[in-house]
Amino acid sequence: MLRERFDVRADDAVAEGWEDNWRTFHHGVVVGRVWIGPPWEEPPAGVDAVVIDPGRAFGTGAHPTTRLTLALLQEQPPGSLLDVGCGSGVLSIAAVKLGFAPVIALDVDPDAVAVTRENARANRVQIDARVCDVLAEELPSTELVVANVALDVVEALLARVPVGRVVASGYLERDEPRVAGWRTLDRRTDGGWAADLLERA
Repeated sequence: MLRERFDVRADDAVAEGWEDNWRTFHHGVVVGRVWIGPPWEEPPAGVDAVVIDPGRAFGTGAHPTTRLTLALLQEQPPGSLLDVGCGSGVLSIAAVKLGFAPVIALDVDPDAVAVTRENARANRVQIDARVCDVLAEELPSTELVVANVALDVVEALLARVPVGRVVASGYLERDEPRVAGWRTLDRRTDGGWAADLLERA
């Protein structure tokens, strides 16, 4: 029997509090005027709080690409915004808190869109979250796009997005979007990752 070929033993001992211990790995972060953190932490005074419960969709604010994108976003004049690959909705929610409106959040994953809507309700902000294949479907026209996605998606997006400025991230520091008709205005790096502010030339 297969069982006889391995050293198998039963162990009923489970560390007390195991069901909550994972929370010790999720802590809030402050990026400029914005705090992003889980609902069991209290945000510091004087910041715009974005509360994200770690769950089904990518994006808790802890990753360098999220922080880099958010830092560049805060330096842009508020206006209409398109969040491509919204994940948990963290950047969309932060954008609304920073005064951007209207904010449209797109993702090809229906679960991500559902989570974005849930997080928007929890943060009491208005976001138009939709399921969309951004490389195939028509995109809404906004004043700014944020795209924290893979480099190939960023480059394909730049070739078809109807906008003048894009804050892009989701790729390593050694990589850089190179698409005809666009120039880099600003670049930030952190921990081997990068984010760029790009403008249509």
